[in-house]
This record gives sequence, C-alpha cells and structure tokens, in this order.
Amino acid sequence: MANRKKVTIIGAGFVGSTCAHWLASKELADVVLVDIVEGIPQGKGLDLLQSGPVEGFDVSVIGTNSYEETTDSDVVILTSGAPRKPGMTREDLLKINAEITKSNIEKVAKTSPNACIIVVNNPMDTMTYLARVASGFPKERVMGQGGVLDAARYRTFLAQELNVSVEDIQAMLMGGHGDEMVPLPRYTTVSGIPVTEFISAERLNEIVERTKKGGGEIVSLLKTGSAYYAPAAATVQMVEAILKDKKRVLPAAAYLEGEYGINDLYFGVPVVLGAGGVEKILELPLSDDEKALMSKSAELVRSSVDTLRTLIEF
Repeated sequence: MANRKKVTIIGAGFVGSTCAHWLASKELADVVLVDIVEGIPQGKGLDLLQSGPVEGFDVSVIGTNSYEETTDSDVVILTSGAPRKPGMTREDLLKINAEITKSNIEKVAKTSPNACIIVVNNPMDTMTYLARVASGFPKERVMGQGGVLDAARYRTFLAQELNVSVEDIQAMLMGGHGDEMVPLPRYTTVSGIPVTEFISAERLNEIVERTKKGGGEIVSLLKTGSAYYAPAAATVQMVEAILKDKKRVLPAAAYLEGEYGINDLYFGVPVVLGAGGVEKILELPLSDDEKALMSKSAELVRSSVDTLRTLIEF
C-alpha cells in the first residue's frame, strides 16, 4: 500500500531475515529483503509472508536481488557482509566488508534519498562512518546499532543476577561496540534505584566484562555463526523509534563533532531517536575515569577508520 512505511534490509542472512521477522510481526512496515544470492531473499520473504495468516500481520514481505523494489524506503538496515574465515586478518575482512558496504549504500542512496540508514555489520562504528560518506546523507540520518544490543545484554545479565524483571532495569553505556564499550554503572538503575545499591562493585564489574564479550560468548557456543535474535531485536527497536517518531533515548553510534571531546567519528552515545533520525545527542557529565575509558575507546575506533582509509578510496 502506498501510504505504508517501507523498510529495506540489505543482507538476507540470519540478522537480516530475523529483522524482517520482528518488523513483520510488529506490523511496523512493508519489508524488502535484498541479497546478492539468487533465491535466498525471495524464499525467506515468501516463507515469512506465509506466516502472516497465522500470526495475524498484514504487511508485504518481498525478497529481491535488485534495488528497484527498495525505492522510497523510510529506513534501510545494512546487515550484509562477509564472515571472517580462518587465516583472514581483520584488515582483510575490513577491506572486503568496506567494498560491500560502499557498493550497497551507493545503490540504496539513489533509490531512497530520504531514508534513515541503520548499520549493523561489523566493524560497526567504522562501517557507519563509511555509510555516511558513501551515501552523502546528513549525519542525523546515518547511525549504527551497537549500544542498544550491548545495553540489552547488560540488562539481561543484571536481571538474572537480581532476579527481577528486565523491564525494570534501565542501563546506559557508551563507546565503541563490544570490547570497547564504556559502562556507566552510575546511570544504571532498577526502577529508578541505582544498581550500585544492589550489587557490589566487584560483581558489577564481572557483569560488565561479560557484557563486553557478549557477542564472543555466543560465537563460542554456536561454533559456526554469531548472534542474531538480540541484534535483530535491537535494530528493530531503533526502526520503531524512527517510524513512530517515539523520541526514544537510546545508545547508538552517532556522528560526533566535538561532543565528549570527540570529533569526526561515529561513536556510541545516548541519543534521542525520532522521525528525523538522531535528533539530539545527549552529553552526560562523566567522571575522570569514565572520560579516560571514552578516550581509549575512541582511539580504537579511530585507528579502525584510519585503516579503512588506507584500504579503500572515499
């Protein structure tokens, strides 16, 4: 239908197809799954569409190998990328994924010039930087998903530890996605009560360390493959905030121009997410220790972006 929202998902792997699943089940938008492999997006799209009568959702889900059907998308989710294979260095993977990202973003920017772009593929902060350059979009409409996922893992572990509802745990964290994450226990609460009232600093630190390595823990359990339910759910929470103009305060990779003393970098910070994309970056007062962790995290992200510049022209 012409007046329905449209979300394009680039990459029909586990994360992409699970994003489609959550989007359809919530009836947020019509969904277009794009992948270079013939038959995969079409098959997954058709299978998901056929669950509509059972689950009671009325949205269109289509799979395609071209960008024609993506025209005038409201949001584009980028999940496509090559997995790291044995013997492959991070630089090798960075170069391959950078070329895939650049090509996909240039195509979708032409068909959907007013879309918001959410980057999920890794290294996420670096790929988001590249997506902004390749699209030419304003910074507000290009963002990375990492903080919502890290916060979800953190909240899960805290809820398990305290034996309380995950819904009552509010957590804020910042920095690069994964090992470079900067936890903010001072800004983490259980129904408004500081989490430090319930957990010792030592135990909290153990939970933070587990959160940082949350993706790696799942990779080691699965042996082949990586997490997709929680990454997809986190991405769809961001999509919902944009499509419904909810003004959600969420951690996301946003383009910084001096905020937190960081310039010309995509970095995880608290943002207000609404119809305009990243409508505001919230600057929290940080302790000296937190600032030091932020600087260290920013250096790691910057070195990845610098490596990217040597591998690909942009």
